[in-house]
Amino acid sequence: MRRPVQMVLLVLSGLALLHASLLTDLYLRYVKPGMRPMLIASGALLLVLGAAEVWSYWRSRGGHDHGAPDSEGGGHGHDHSTTPRVAWLLLLPALSLLFYAPPTLGAYTASRAEPKAVAKVEEQDDFEPLPATSPLPMTLTDFTERVQQDRKQAIKGRSVQLTGFVTPVKGGDGWELTRIIFTCCAADAQSVKVRVHGTPALKADTWVAVTGTWHPGGTLGTSSAPAALDASDVKKIDRPVNYYQDALPLNPS
Repeated sequence: MRRPVQMVLLVLSGLALLHASLLTDLYLRYVKPGMRPMLIASGALLLVLGAAEVWSYWRSRGGHDHGAPDSEGGGHGHDHSTTPRVAWLLLLPALSLLFYAPPTLGAYTASRAEPKAVAKVEEQDDFEPLPATSPLPMTLTDFTERVQQDRKQAIKGRSVQLTGFVTPVKGGDGWELTRIIFTCCAADAQSVKVRVHGTPALKADTWVAVTGTWHPGGTLGTSSAPAALDASDVKKIDRPVNYYQDALPLNPS
């Protein structure tokens, strides 16, 4: 790879990172929000390095180029200006970030992944009282913990509202309301799911708010109880900006 191409690669990579992290929210498809400052800094650094390379190359061509071909390396018989050809592969992610953003992880990924294990609460009776709000907005993890670990069974008969995207289930009853969670980045993504009964599944990856009550099974407050909901209402919603967190939905103001 010749030096001019290396300069282009540095500049393109810097622009791609800044485009994904500073000018848009595309970076959220790959990493957690807290990594945004590092991505912006990395993009700026790559641009600075690219600009320095351009300046250095321009000065060398203008003041010290005596017509010797680059491939002769200044008469030493080998080329110091080349890098491994595999470096060309760096152009692909750079161009992808600039011109084509891959789709977000969704039902296809979730249907092939084991659900995220819900952490055990050391004191199963040590749950805060549930607010009187009805329906009560909850995350999928909070709902699952209440169903499987709250011995006081405070969730019994309560109308709750959960949000996530639709994951169809083949050969089973109901469908799965899903959130995909990043611990750090897309490589360690995990899914948390709640089975929904009583209403047909919408199209896969459709974001919905589901209102309903716990679907009885097993013994409530123990691991035998299913994380499942009898739906009374399913409403389509816009995909929230925090779609890679199991959190109450946030949307741009």
